[in-house]
Amino acid sequence: MGAKKKAAKAGAAAVAVKRSPYVQRIAEDEELRQNLWSAYESARQAIGRLQNGKHPTKQIFDDKKLQKDVKAAAGSFRDASVALREAPKRRKKGGVGKLVLLAVVGGAAALAISEDLRKKLLDALFGAEEEFEYTSSTAPASTPTTAGSTS
Repeated sequence: MGAKKKAAKAGAAAVAVKRSPYVQRIAEDEELRQNLWSAYESARQAIGRLQNGKHPTKQIFDDKKLQKDVKAAAGSFRDASVALREAPKRRKKGGVGKLVLLAVVGGAAALAISEDLRKKLLDALFGAEEEFEYTSSTAPASTPTTAGSTS
């Protein structure tokens, strides 16, 4: 494989790593980095204690410091794993969406409160109301009197 192909592959791998959500999460989250570092340190200490020449089985059951280091490493790895699986914290985006939502809610509230504003809106949408006075072209019916009754 030529040097150019190796360089191209390395460049592509670097871009892929840079775009990885896990790498971005580690770069952005201080608590996650601290958990990973703590897990690494605890695991390194536990391995150091296991490599002191004694039988590993005896050390696992009898060495309290080793048990403490393994427990600390497991806890830190668990915390880091949970933090990595959580959804990335979204950056707050301001802008047009919030402005439109605010305008719609404000407009609805203004229409609900102001009768004059409602009338102006209806006039603008459907045209001004024609005001007219209703007059009947028929005369009201007179009350009939009964012929057979005398008072």
